[in-house]
Amino acid sequence: MIRGLHGLFYSSEPDSMRAFLRDKLRLPHTDVGGGWLIFDLPEADVGVHPTGEPGGAQPGTHDVSFYCDDIQGTVADLRSRGVAFTQEVADHGYGFVTYFSMPGGVRVQLYEPKYQKASAAPKRAAAAKRKPPARKKPAAAAKRRAPAAKKKSRR
Repeated sequence: MIRGLHGLFYSSEPDSMRAFLRDKLRLPHTDVGGGWLIFDLPEADVGVHPTGEPGGAQPGTHDVSFYCDDIQGTVADLRSRGVAFTQEVADHGYGFVTYFSMPGGVRVQLYEPKYQKASAAPKRAAAAKRKPPARKKPAAAAKRRAPAAKKKSRR
């Protein structure tokens, strides 16, 4: 059974790109030795796009994109860390899109999807079910701790 996606970037500056992913994008990683870092992403998805559009991708090619929940905030945060964007955010129908450059001449898409992933709803529902129930005081303990009623004074 497939349980994930392992993507690859090919760069003429692999050490610089690994440092970029680690330091600029702050992706969690495992050092597998010899300077090789494998970056761990919390989730993934795969889409299939048509070819043959002017300026579009050629058949047999593939692409890697990162996505986020707040593209304006993410772009501002990444720019503050020195990430260079190659164009402003634009609405592409499926989401809000921009591109940034990584070492070795690698251009990557960043987008905020307009769709909700089918797997997102069950995870949220499962997390809500795992939330511990509010603790209730036993009735006897509540009575013992209740303040004594004040008697009305008669004058």
